[in-house]
Amino acid sequence: MKARARLVVERDADGRNVVRDLRSMAPITLVPHRSRVRSAAAPALVHLVSSVTAPLGGDDLELAVEVGAGAHLVLRGVAATLALPGHLPGGSRARVRIAAGEGASVQYVPEPTVVTGRARHEAELAVELAAGARLRTREVLVLGRADERPGSLVSTVRVRREGGPLLHQSLRIGVPELDASTAHLAGRRVLGTEVLSWGEDPVSAVSHDWWSLVPLARGGSLVTALAGDAVTAQGWLDAALDVHPGWRSRVD
Repeated sequence: MKARARLVVERDADGRNVVRDLRSMAPITLVPHRSRVRSAAAPALVHLVSSVTAPLGGDDLELAVEVGAGAHLVLRGVAATLALPGHLPGGSRARVRIAAGEGASVQYVPEPTVVTGRARHEAELAVELAAGARLRTREVLVLGRADERPGSLVSTVRVRREGGPLLHQSLRIGVPELDASTAHLAGRRVLGTEVLSWGEDPVSAVSHDWWSLVPLARGGSLVTALAGDAVTAQGWLDAALDVHPGWRSRVD
């Protein structure tokens, strides 16, 4: 299956964040949240729904997101993604591309991705930030279902701001010897990461037993958490956000 979806959010003349273009294609379904009572400054909230079982081996999925100057988008998942093997040869691939205009804000918070047995999946997130744009994006990876050895996953995150690199990180999961290494996943079943470029960054790294918050060289911060389950991993990501000065003092 090959699918391409598109979402465009802009700020109108009255200062409201509005969805200008929304094109879903199964299995990528975009559902805008509509509220009768909504302040002009409220972000545009869109839910990301998988309308069929995906990704399967052989699937090629892509979502393109554009957020205009000064606009604010919150894009949330509503259910976990299962990366599954398929009947076709080769693995599956999913790409999300986000472009945020000057002074725009984007929060991309999908639900966890579960890498099931025998799956071969590639996930890519590419973000372009203009001057003054803000970003929050979260990824939670679960290595297999209960009592299941995971397949393989390559997850790549690239973030650029004003044409220069902010973060380029690639992670490979599914090699048992590597996953068990204390230098990699330390045998933990769930990995959570969060990229935050949202105002003031911490002056130095902050760490806990199983999570860390690290400022990046060109601005922004990276949170990493390891846990035995997705709920704990997400709780530790939230704990790191609570001590991030820019996020803690935000005014949405």
